[in-house]
Amino acid sequence: MVRMGELAVSRTSGHVLASIGLGSCIGLVLVERSRSLAGLAHIVLPESAGKDDVAAGKFADSAVPALLAELSSLGARRSRLEAVLVGGAQMFALKSSTSMDIGKRNEQAARAALEQLGVTVSAAATGGNLGRTVRVYVDGGRVTVKQPGAPEEELFAGAAQVGSLR
Repeated sequence: MVRMGELAVSRTSGHVLASIGLGSCIGLVLVERSRSLAGLAHIVLPESAGKDDVAAGKFADSAVPALLAELSSLGARRSRLEAVLVGGAQMFALKSSTSMDIGKRNEQAARAALEQLGVTVSAAATGGNLGRTVRVYVDGGRVTVKQPGAPEEELFAGAAQVGSLR
C-alpha cells in the first residue's frame, strides 16, 4: 500500500503496488515491462518550493526523480520506462479560480517532470470529479484503475498498452 506522500518500487514476482482513494492526488506509475520492474508514487502537491524535510513522494517535482532513482537502483533503464498517471480529479466545485484546481496542477507538474527526464506517459486516467484506486502488478507492469461504483478496468496492459481513460 502506497499512502499519501510515499513511494514504493518492486521487482518481486507477485507483488502488487496500490494507492486507494486518489482524489486530487496523482498516482504516478513507472514500469519497465520487459524486466518486471515497477514503482508507484502517491503525489499530493505539485511543487516542493525547496522543502527538503518532507517525504520524497509528496511533491511532483521531487517524486518523479526519486521514483526514477529508486527504480534505477533496481536496474531499470530510463529509456525503457513508461509512465502511467491516475487521479488528478477536481474534488470540489470551483467557481472562479483554476489555480485552485490541485488535481490539474498535480497532473501538469508530474507530466512536466517526466518530460524533463525523458520518460513517456503511455496511459492516463485523470481529471473528472471522482476518486480512483490504482493497482500495479509488478509481473509485466499491468496497471488497473477503479472508480467508485464502477468495475476495475485495465488501463495499461503488461503485453500491450490499452489506452487512455479521461
